[in-house]
Amino acid sequence: MLNLNQPVNSSGTANEEVYKILIYDKFCQDILSPLIHVKDLRKHGVTLYFLIDKDRKPVHDVPAVYFVQPTHLNVQRIVSDASRSLYDSFQLNFSSSIPRALLEDLASGTLNSDSINRISKVHDQYLEFVTLEDNLFSLADKSCYVQLNDPSAGDREIEEIIEKIVNGLFCVLATLAVVPIIRCPRGGPAEMVASLLDQRLRDHLLAKNNLFSEGGNFATSFQRPILCIFDRNFELSVAIQHDFRYRALVHDVLGLRLNRLSVPGEKGGMKSYELDRMDPFWVANGLLEFPEVAVEIETQLNKYKKDVDEVNRRTGGNEGAEFDGTDLIGNTKHLMNAVNSLPELTERKQVIDKHTNIATVLLGEIKERSLDSFAKKESDMMVRGGIDRTELLSVLKGKGTKLDKLRFAIMYLISSESMPHSEVEMVEEALRESEVDTSAFQYVKKIKSLNVSLANANSASRSHIVDWAEKLYGQSLSAVTAGVKNLLSSDHQLALSRTVEALMEGKPNPEIESYLVFDPRAPKSSSGTSSGHLKGPFKEAIVFMIGGGNYVEYGSLQELAQCQQPVKHVIYGTTEILTGSEPEIESYLVFDPRAPKSSSGTSSSHLKGPFKEAIVFMIGGGNYVEYGSLQELAQCQQPVKHVIYGTTEILTGSEFAEQLAVLGKKMGLGSSGATSAQ
Repeated sequence: MLNLNQPVNSSGTANEEVYKILIYDKFCQDILSPLIHVKDLRKHGVTLYFLIDKDRKPVHDVPAVYFVQPTHLNVQRIVSDASRSLYDSFQLNFSSSIPRALLEDLASGTLNSDSINRISKVHDQYLEFVTLEDNLFSLADKSCYVQLNDPSAGDREIEEIIEKIVNGLFCVLATLAVVPIIRCPRGGPAEMVASLLDQRLRDHLLAKNNLFSEGGNFATSFQRPILCIFDRNFELSVAIQHDFRYRALVHDVLGLRLNRLSVPGEKGGMKSYELDRMDPFWVANGLLEFPEVAVEIETQLNKYKKDVDEVNRRTGGNEGAEFDGTDLIGNTKHLMNAVNSLPELTERKQVIDKHTNIATVLLGEIKERSLDSFAKKESDMMVRGGIDRTELLSVLKGKGTKLDKLRFAIMYLISSESMPHSEVEMVEEALRESEVDTSAFQYVKKIKSLNVSLANANSASRSHIVDWAEKLYGQSLSAVTAGVKNLLSSDHQLALSRTVEALMEGKPNPEIESYLVFDPRAPKSSSGTSSGHLKGPFKEAIVFMIGGGNYVEYGSLQELAQCQQPVKHVIYGTTEILTGSEPEIESYLVFDPRAPKSSSGTSSSHLKGPFKEAIVFMIGGGNYVEYGSLQELAQCQQPVKHVIYGTTEILTGSEFAEQLAVLGKKMGLGSSGATSAQ
């Protein structure tokens, strides 16, 4: 795109003799930000870059590369720029497919202003997602969880959100050039997204010139990957919990966004850092617990000092020794080696200094807020299914921000299927004493109450509960009732990772037979799903979380992928990155866009597993906890598998707690007049 949609040269750069200007909107700026640095723009001949909504002066005899979303406002701005002859030519790149109506507006607008000759090319780039790491992407869809679970949301509003998610996932698959087998649990946003994505892929595959070629950029074999779609209510705890691993801590505590963060510097002021795949320490140690990271920083520093001393020793000569010509030759050789090693030593020192500063700031936050205590006690609660009352109160009345205490209280609520009513009231009172807004706590309590009622009810009373819940929750009912057992977690390994592991294995298993299957390349059965046989195990997977994900999930999936034999590839995606029990996969639907649909709309094919590749997508927000869990899963398999994680947005636990509070307020729950949980 930066090379005017021409191939780059052998060195990976564009023709620098062709100078150009880059114009983008805010959304596409976020897409480019984690991928392209200023020096990279220079290598591709980009001398100036501007936001499309800013006032700009004409720059003649220079082509302009536009990278924007296909919106009515952006098309109007392009027409205006062309009519004013701001640039010599216009290379238009849209982040997704531009609708025909907007294309006609572009054509008529430039024709009427006699500037159509300036429009050189128009491209659909299918890049409506933000790539944060090689195996991590986000749709940057803000507050998706709130939108999908809002009791006041109408059908059309929900449909628009689902369509937006499907468009983002379609762009991911088009970029990877793969048509996956799609799996999801029954009901809720996950099935809605899977079904609509399946149909869109089927429709697209009917075209003679389509975007997909099997085994493209993603697949490492002729086997197709599996795309696993979940929504945030599948495993609520991971969106709330405190985690003590480095990557998740940096995101949760220091506000990592688009791979950048700012922390106080040693000499005052703020220091900005980039944390991406170009940082070897970040890549190697992101999944480690914070104390292990501190030890690794010390180890790297000592190794650096030793290497510097060795360079000094070799280039210093022997004091007092008689001159010898061979010494001169030897010293010259050592000196040349030392000069050659200086850039590498300087770079290592910069990385060490960066992570020393970050770790120092993190340590201060950990001590001030007792984050280590929150993480340990929450983990213990989920394993033991509860916590001692005295210990519970000591945490709620101890150190920590209001949001820390709110998150801990919600984790307590989630950790056990049943707890004394008096104890729950005691927790609420402790929160109010700390002036914490309890709306989010009340919302989770209401969801849990509804799930337990549905799980214990007979068919007659269950119908009554569903009628009541539909009036209370509206569109969110299917999401709320998606799986009561996944509110609880009895294992250190996340429910998401265990489920993905089972789905990638693809063996006949009563726990996963009921998951829906969609294969866009297979004929549909009468149920609307796919009727073909799944070929597993899968080496590669894309895991997508609707409603927000995080770095805990991401890390868990990466660890999973590395533990497999052979190592597998897992990509994690989510609607947004947020901070912040045995998987029930019997009822998961199957959609295969290549298989016939069954009468229910899903695919009736038998899955051919195990799968080597998977794409896991979480609707409603994901995080680095989930991502890490999936990567761990992929790495722990034999052979190692490939899992991609995606989500509607990456959220911290605090950000997700704030979304729960919004829903609680919409339902009239929680303490009124309480100050915002900070």
